[in-house]
Amino acid sequence: MSAYQHILIGLDLSTESQQIIQRVKTLFAQSSAKRSLCHVLEPISYTYGGDVPIDLTGIQNEIETQARRRLAEVGAELGIAPADQHIAIGQPAHEMHKLAKQLDVDLIAVGSHGRHGLALLFGSTSNSVLHGANCDVLAIRVKEPDEE
Repeated sequence: MSAYQHILIGLDLSTESQQIIQRVKTLFAQSSAKRSLCHVLEPISYTYGGDVPIDLTGIQNEIETQARRRLAEVGAELGIAPADQHIAIGQPAHEMHKLAKQLDVDLIAVGSHGRHGLALLFGSTSNSVLHGANCDVLAIRVKEPDEE
């Protein structure tokens, strides 16, 4: 029996996400734990602070469509059903915490870039997920292309 019953895998869908996918496959290959995928999109209006006087809905919808396609590819690779693939819009750590509670998740797996200096001071998604989670968090070290 697995130590975990339900694992939420948080991905940013960057090229580095493949490292997280491979690590999850390796670590939980023999596990019977249910797996769910999550990708959180920050609203474009957050980026521009509402200062752009145009409707960005079409762009936001296209970004979401592309994210759903990519998440479906990852889901197929990991054998995760479409019903267990989630796209949320908002602040990544907050949305992952909310989804983890809704799904009764007992482990959240996220990538960590190992930031230093000012980037560490301002925080990271994995750090925010860790400090607000009501379950275990597995931070998977993501290597930059020049580190491999």
